[in-house]
Amino acid sequence: MNGASVQDRLKRFVEETLRKAAVVRAAPVDIEAWAVPGEPVPFTDVVGQDFAPFAVGQWWGRPWSTLWLHVRGAVPADWTRDARRRVELVTDPGFSGLAPGFQAEGLAFRPDGTVIKGISPRNAWLPVHGDSIDVYLELAANPTIPPESHWQPTTLGVPSDAAAPPLYRLQRLELALVDARAEELLHDIEVLRGLAVQLPPATPRAARIWSALDRMLDAIDPDDLVESIDRARGLLAPVLASPAAASAHRIVAVGHAHIDSAWLWPVRETVRKCARTFSNVLDLLERHPDLHFACSSAQQLAWIEERYPDLFARIRQQVAQGRFVLVGGQWVEPDTNLPGGEPTARQLIVGKRWFLEKFGVETTEVWLPDTFGYSAALPQLVRLSGSDWFMTQKISWNQTNRMPHHSFWWEGIDGTRVFTHFPPIETYNAELSPAELAHAERTFLDHGRGTVSLAPFGWGDGGGGPTREMIAAAHRQADLEGSPRVDLGTPREFYERAAAENADLPVWSGEMYLELHRGTLTSQLRTKQGNRRVERMLHEAELWATTAAVRAEHPYPRESLRRAWERTLLLQFHDILPGSSIAWVHREAEAEHARLQQELDMIVRTSILALTGEGNLELTANSAPLPLDGISAGAVAPASASPAPATLRPADDGGWILEDGVVRAEVDAAGLLRSLRDASGREAIAPGARAGRLLVHPDRPDKWDAWDIDRHYRARSVDLGHADDVTAGVVDGVAQVRATRSTGSSTIVQTVSLRPGGGAVDIALRVDWQERHRLLRMYVPLDVHADRSSAEIQFGHVERPTHGNTSWDAARFEIAAQRWIHVGEPGYGVAIANDSTYGHSVERDTRRDGGTTTTVGLSVLRAPSFPDPDADRGTHELSFSIRPGAGLREAAEEGHRLDRGLRRVRGARTVAPLVRSSEPDVRIETVKLAEDGTDDVIVRLYEASGGRRTTTLRIDLPGALVREVDLLERALIGGRVFTDSGDIVLTLRPFEIVTLRCAQKARAASDETSL
Repeated sequence: MNGASVQDRLKRFVEETLRKAAVVRAAPVDIEAWAVPGEPVPFTDVVGQDFAPFAVGQWWGRPWSTLWLHVRGAVPADWTRDARRRVELVTDPGFSGLAPGFQAEGLAFRPDGTVIKGISPRNAWLPVHGDSIDVYLELAANPTIPPESHWQPTTLGVPSDAAAPPLYRLQRLELALVDARAEELLHDIEVLRGLAVQLPPATPRAARIWSALDRMLDAIDPDDLVESIDRARGLLAPVLASPAAASAHRIVAVGHAHIDSAWLWPVRETVRKCARTFSNVLDLLERHPDLHFACSSAQQLAWIEERYPDLFARIRQQVAQGRFVLVGGQWVEPDTNLPGGEPTARQLIVGKRWFLEKFGVETTEVWLPDTFGYSAALPQLVRLSGSDWFMTQKISWNQTNRMPHHSFWWEGIDGTRVFTHFPPIETYNAELSPAELAHAERTFLDHGRGTVSLAPFGWGDGGGGPTREMIAAAHRQADLEGSPRVDLGTPREFYERAAAENADLPVWSGEMYLELHRGTLTSQLRTKQGNRRVERMLHEAELWATTAAVRAEHPYPRESLRRAWERTLLLQFHDILPGSSIAWVHREAEAEHARLQQELDMIVRTSILALTGEGNLELTANSAPLPLDGISAGAVAPASASPAPATLRPADDGGWILEDGVVRAEVDAAGLLRSLRDASGREAIAPGARAGRLLVHPDRPDKWDAWDIDRHYRARSVDLGHADDVTAGVVDGVAQVRATRSTGSSTIVQTVSLRPGGGAVDIALRVDWQERHRLLRMYVPLDVHADRSSAEIQFGHVERPTHGNTSWDAARFEIAAQRWIHVGEPGYGVAIANDSTYGHSVERDTRRDGGTTTTVGLSVLRAPSFPDPDADRGTHELSFSIRPGAGLREAAEEGHRLDRGLRRVRGARTVAPLVRSSEPDVRIETVKLAEDGTDDVIVRLYEASGGRRTTTLRIDLPGALVREVDLLERALIGGRVFTDSGDIVLTLRPFEIVTLRCAQKARAASDETSL
């Protein structure tokens, strides 16, 4: 049988006859409309508005506006409903041909304000149960901003003008009598046709399917479908009943809807996307008892609880039945390269605690399908949170290398391993089509040791989640010859099966680097700077508020801090902090960061004042986990006596020499650093090179504009070595050389300075950036033979090769670092710290003199045009430091100094640290009060050097019981217990994170369960 000829016949029959035949009859409805004049309003504000007549064919909806329709109608008396026929309200508000989630959407309400379900392109129907219908439809005129455009600028990423023309025309809104048998025949055909296409043409199975489809077409009468549908389905039944082979791959299909908490829409629209999707899911769960749905974000359910309480109550019922499955365990699905250590932990702490408090459910899976690379700190945090396994999908987007396994142990920097799965279906928006299932079976890399993989299915981003068509496909492919077996199940069911048959898994050690989307380390600098400052202030606020609560009985601002953390964690979502959202999202993020800084600053000030009292002593508060300027970590002490001012004198060739008693630097006439020596006299800068050199590269990635930096940016550059103006002098003891540079329409003021006794050269940039598709990078060429570089990540650091020996090494041409990066050879190293830069490169070259130059590049600013055409335009200020003769500890000191760990205050008395560590490489990351509302003090610390360390910890809580706990502050089985908080001796393995809970003995003895 010629499959191609059958396909042509099938296509015409399906499109010309069968799809239309599903609607037997249609009847009009009465429509009235009210256009919301501004931002969306709740249902309670809608009833009572002046609705006006509206008709199919009318235009509606300027971008981002909302139209409410009141729809009423009677089911015709002669419509017969039975097992074969049902009545629905069908609508098309003007859908385009794009995938669901990127165009108009709707949500239906009953007159009492309860939610029915959502409306989206593949789910545009409402059930009708009685003899009439009376519903309100909230239609959202979300503009079409197709992600497939990749780089084309859009003007739709901001709130629309009131005079903007409408986007959509109501195409259809009517009652329909639907023939379920026609739909079932359509599902039969789609599965069989899709399967036959995937099979080799010459196989008996393919031939039998094509033959059955051909006989079905011969037997069916397009002019009398009612009488011939059953006969047609009967002819297809034998090929649908043929069972899968014993060796067939097995897929656990889990309903899912990956909803970006912001992206090509603002956060406020995500709230409504969640309501539409979750209401669809609830409708399906009530109709299909074998369906399970995985939901990963606590924040999204918190929105539902606040805005749609009836929907939330229904979700709670389904959670209790195990049908609506809570996964992820995080507040949102965050980026994992950019957030700091404690915020990365708090995603799990805040998310898992919320699920426990609201549903009584402990999530055991960390679900991050769409994040742009995965920090090597995650495995330890996953396990410390009480979770058992990790799922991602995005790693399938790698440009160069393919991950070698789909199920494996992922090992973090401390040696902790977590069971990890990377679904071979290679999408988190599957439809469960035969093509997708065949792809999963073909690409699965672990057939030799396993038989099962995971498939998240359902439309995301407001597209409505799973559909009844997807469930029909799953049922037909549950046990079908030529196809993998499909089981509708839960993530836990997949994990238990996979773990049982994969006792000896391969291991992936270290970060999972995504070979794509490297530009997200740099795009939207203002959002990244706001996040970095809020992270630091949250640390400060908790430290000083806890110290004040213990020492001065000052009220602990528990609720304010809780809300501040939730707001901050939302803004670390993987399309907000990486800089890949529309302008609306980033302007809101910048404003929210500013509000958070102001609120947290007030907490810090009032807490320190409660500790020091009012007075005129000039004091310095050090919130960093390391001593800075001679002030202990966590202490408020008198401001250190300033060392002698740095000096500046002209050099013979027109440059300048800067010295501070520790470091000697030479700056050339163009304001660039040409020499840098520490007290040993060793030169850090490569011979003949200049550090701080700024280059502007073309930045036109092949595909994803705000997301990507492609290797070919290096082919061309404009060197900004020439200065328009250079000035030098000593200001407040700081020697500095300031150069003004220009490029295109932009101006850069670059200041090289040496502060008294600092031991490092600072480089500050003030950039008026007005470029398009340009990448500004700063380069520091060092006279160091470094085979590897070290970069700070959460709770430690990672080492990466500086060479490109393998394709894996070469693909890491842009790498992530938090506050510092270090390159060194035995006995000597150089640290480069930053205050808000994450994208780096480290490359090694051999010079003509036989020496080695290791060049650190820092990506300062980009200028993408999609999805925000004005991304990064404006004025920016950034700071860097270069510290010669530095080890990893000195690198950390520089990072915390630039992170503004010191705060100048006035008071009447000093404050000793509440918690001290005798070992500088065992660092106190967090001091706070317990999450459960008690006054127990939580101390989180970690080993920072990558070696085994022993520290004596002193916690100033006399008589307290100190117990080792997990991230959720519960006692660890086998964890360490100390009956006195005096001197606690702890030995930590490399990069180990330890959380301690400190409680008064009386309370601890009477309330063990709180731990």
